[in-house]
Amino acid sequence: MSLRDRIWYPILYMAAITLISSAIIILFGSLTRQRVQDNQLIAFERAVLGALHIGEQELSSPSAIHTAYSTLIRKPDESSAGAFRFIKDDSLIAYALPLEGPGFWAPIKGIIGILADRKTVTGIAFYEQNETPGLGGEIVKSAFTEQFKGKILSDVDPALSIVPVSVVLDEHRVHAVTGATQTSTRLAEFMNETIVAWRNRMKREE
Repeated sequence: MSLRDRIWYPILYMAAITLISSAIIILFGSLTRQRVQDNQLIAFERAVLGALHIGEQELSSPSAIHTAYSTLIRKPDESSAGAFRFIKDDSLIAYALPLEGPGFWAPIKGIIGILADRKTVTGIAFYEQNETPGLGGEIVKSAFTEQFKGKILSDVDPALSIVPVSVVLDEHRVHAVTGATQTSTRLAEFMNETIVAWRNRMKREE
């Protein structure tokens, strides 16, 4: 009887194949883990700079993005209540407030930039989202994000409204993404919750 004819051979063969495949996957994962982490970091740094409208035309490479971020952005401290700070010539220019909450399909993570006056929005950018391409995924496009530049946070809730395209805009409103009601609604909810909580913490730090 040959080895292949033995009853335990298929089991041993499948176990060996599984072991080899698992080892390859683990090895590949370990080799790419650092690259994935680096890409995630650059995506975050790009979003911070994008929300603050810093060097948008010049930041064409990961090294340029990281250099600009390292030079101009400071980590949160007690005085910023969890927001990153844009410092230039030793002066506070703006805050970069992280946003995170549930989208329609998966978590949405982004940054909203707010000038030192704590009222004027510099912009918004996203570094993680898995909404439907062509619908909710349009939140990353300039047609949506550019609306936020120069908007004023209202003193009453909601601080910033995302309204249907049929609604007339004012300094506190931007238009939602057409056909993406759920994404727009959920973004508005966690964005305003984050802004309100941040402003309340800032008041306590005064």
